[in-house]
Amino acid sequence: MRKATRIVASLLGVFAGIGGPEHGIFEILRGSVPPEGLFFPSMGPPCDPEAIWHACEPAMSVIPIFLLTGILATVVGVATMIWAAAFVQRRRGGLVLIMLSILLLLVGGGLFPPVIGVVAGAVGTRIHARPAGRPSPVSRLLARLWPWSLVAFFAWLLGQFAIGHFFNAWLMESGLMVPLFILGLMVLSIVTAWARDLQALSSPAASD
Repeated sequence: MRKATRIVASLLGVFAGIGGPEHGIFEILRGSVPPEGLFFPSMGPPCDPEAIWHACEPAMSVIPIFLLTGILATVVGVATMIWAAAFVQRRRGGLVLIMLSILLLLVGGGLFPPVIGVVAGAVGTRIHARPAGRPSPVSRLLARLWPWSLVAFFAWLLGQFAIGHFFNAWLMESGLMVPLFILGLMVLSIVTAWARDLQALSSPAASD
């Protein structure tokens, strides 16, 4: 089993699942009223999407009532976290995580977290894949970045809320910089995990 790959799939999947209750609580607080449309900010007034960097936690839902959307988002989010933490390494575990993440998207669990969940599920489908090729100087260099690339990814995900509290205007003016930075760190985390597993599974001890 690719241990580093499993860690990446699990942690990314757990983060995706957190988006369920994170958005769901705000949606429940908005009560038994219909959303403004298919896409909406999960946080209601006085939060102004035009005035804050996280746009009041945008989401979408095919459910026409905020209260029910919030309940489903929370339930699906918790199920996603449990599956990612405990079962993603099972046969078709990655595919189940992908389906849960898509469902999370459709019931108000945010926009960005479900995307990360789909990526986590795709990574999960490779947990038991055999290593392709042999370690190279580039892969050995990438392997040395594990697990610090993953640490940097989550540090930025959590740190941006503190940064946004003090530098809201800067984050709003940064445009695509923030999502591209997150995407880059996520890809780096996946690549370094694969490189670490390639090195570990290609060692003489792994062949014994």
